[in-house]
Amino acid sequence: MPRDANPSGHIFGGWTLSQMDLAGATFAVERATGPVATVAIDAMRFLRPISVGDEVSCFCSWEDEGSTSIKVKVETWTRVRGTKEAEKVTEGVFTYVAMTNEGRPRGLDDAA
Repeated sequence: MPRDANPSGHIFGGWTLSQMDLAGATFAVERATGPVATVAIDAMRFLRPISVGDEVSCFCSWEDEGSTSIKVKVETWTRVRGTKEAEKVTEGVFTYVAMTNEGRPRGLDDAA
């Protein structure tokens, strides 16, 4: 049994959440042009389990931004290997704050 799966052959939600956070942070770093930190996760929904062997993809889109933060909608889709049809399995809105290189909040348009 894979380390990140339960006895039923489904991937743990925590693993999925970490992949979504990595994808969202990568998206937010492009807007912030520097380091970001996750400060909130809102409206997280697990729509169906992910099975061991499924192809997993995370997609990000801009939701909103403030002076120091950006909200990113992250969706996770899966595709059973050998098929062409994808299905959305999780979604959530992640909030990231732009950080200085010293680990302090900064404006999105300020230098890191």
